[in-house]
Amino acid sequence: MRRSNTQSLGEVLKEYIKEVQIERKLKEVDVVQSWEDLLGKTIAHYTTKIYIRNQVLYVTISSAVVKNELFLMREEIKRKINERAGEEIVRTIIFK
Repeated sequence: MRRSNTQSLGEVLKEYIKEVQIERKLKEVDVVQSWEDLLGKTIAHYTTKIYIRNQVLYVTISSAVVKNELFLMREEIKRKINERAGEEIVRTIIFK
């Protein structure tokens, strides 16, 4: 006998993710993993560490010149990241 309230696996997973409140963390992980797509291979090459904590994006850069350029572009970077996530994931960016 078939149940009338069947759901697809995708729908069930989405509901579960919302229920256990990990949706935001998954978006943060997606942003970190898509750093190269957002800023390009050249910037990603100089990036040694990237993580988000308390809506602050921390990025460790191995080149002072690249760090300075990114510092000047941080509002645009923040806009791109939040646009990709669909909500405000990052409020501040700190380059080390």
